[in-house]
Amino acid sequence: MNLRNQIQRIALRWPAYGYRRVHAELLRQGWSVNHKRILRLMRADNLLCLRQRKFLLTTDSQHGLPIYPNVAEEMVLTGIDQLWVADITYIRLQVEFVYLAVLLDAFSRRCLGWALRRSLEAVLVLEALRMALMRRHPRPGLVHHSDRGVQYASRDYTALTPYDNAQAESFIKTLKYEEVYRTEYRDLEEAKPLIGKFLEKIYNRQRLHSALGYRPPLEFERSLRPLPAAGKGRA
Repeated sequence: MNLRNQIQRIALRWPAYGYRRVHAELLRQGWSVNHKRILRLMRADNLLCLRQRKFLLTTDSQHGLPIYPNVAEEMVLTGIDQLWVADITYIRLQVEFVYLAVLLDAFSRRCLGWALRRSLEAVLVLEALRMALMRRHPRPGLVHHSDRGVQYASRDYTALTPYDNAQAESFIKTLKYEEVYRTEYRDLEEAKPLIGKFLEKIYNRQRLHSALGYRPPLEFERSLRPLPAAGKGRA
């Protein structure tokens, strides 16, 4: 019963977790239990999540701006700041629609930059890119990958960056099912700090990722390199 109670607590906090992530979280908490048992208990308690796909086009790739070749599909990543992936999604609020642009490190899955605005203009993705560049200051050779929408092909955007988006799309699904669909935001002013809290404090620092050995992105990044001296590191 104690195990079942803890499974329900995890499922309540992380409603989009499947049984494998729930099992990984239990192991991190000190439990010793087989993943098949977790699957049986979650199935018995109707805790296995089912997702319905929702889609709204937010990018227009039919434009006259330069299109860059897709080199990301051939890359084999060995560390952070080798490939950044970007995407845009819409969020329905009680009284309006807003748009979210995100920029992720493809190796660590960490959200490096984000912006939330009422408009789909290029300033949206520029704000997310500038946040990421302020945090990481990547060396030459970084590859930037997006869905080739007009916002990412704009001259202002390509001037800041040397230029199949599955990772970014997966991230957006996670954001919507674990934060957006669980919260009734009234407007942009209410949504922005709450979504920012999820991205910075929950997704980057707490949410487990199977591709990272069931660790959060920030914990995974810190395992790759020693922590910088105080006052000299990058966020």
